[in-house]
Amino acid sequence: MMRDFDLPRRLVAEGLGTLLLVATVVGSGIMAETLTKDVALALLGNTLPTGAILVVLITILGPISGAHFNPAVTLVFTLKGELRPPHAAQYIAAQVLGGILGVIVAHAMFGLPLLEVSAKARTGFPQWFAECVAAFGLVATIIGGLRFREAAIPWLVGLYITAAYWFTASTSFANPAVAIARSLTNTFSGIRPQDLPGFIVAEVLGAMVAAAFMTWLLRSAETAKESIR
Repeated sequence: MMRDFDLPRRLVAEGLGTLLLVATVVGSGIMAETLTKDVALALLGNTLPTGAILVVLITILGPISGAHFNPAVTLVFTLKGELRPPHAAQYIAAQVLGGILGVIVAHAMFGLPLLEVSAKARTGFPQWFAECVAAFGLVATIIGGLRFREAAIPWLVGLYITAAYWFTASTSFANPAVAIARSLTNTFSGIRPQDLPGFIVAEVLGAMVAAAFMTWLLRSAETAKESIR
């Protein structure tokens, strides 16, 4: 269905989707931190809106752009030949810009400086490994959903991210554009800019491993025989 929409509209959909996703992540984090000093309860208040908005955004914007909202996902589909590299570069630029605008929107709603450099440390091997696992699971969910239950992808992704907030040590960023945006908020969901490289490398690595693994896993016996022939 993406072919029904020209590139400018697809880029706007990617930018808007990432904007609303980041505004939800950052805004719900600010609201949660304002309402409670219980960190577990604040994390829950951050988790549920994020999973919910993903269901909404993928449902309404997926038919336009594919609803990547994530450079790692865009890279996977580019390597699969479903997106041309020049278009992929523009997708990623739209996602990063949309994410930064999402921080600005969230801060404006809560009366904070529009952009702040985060001081929240998120670094070390456990955090990087957690991001690798988070991105692996996200891409595996998307590819498996496309193969078996495409109509359910909004729910699959929303539910996966909701779960991954809690089973990963990093609270599952799983998205380089979102990570970059979150380095510009010194609130509950922030990450120090100096911690970004480790997160981004881990996210891209996890996505690539998932793409390779799922390609192997979903290859049917008939397809494998034809390839051998």
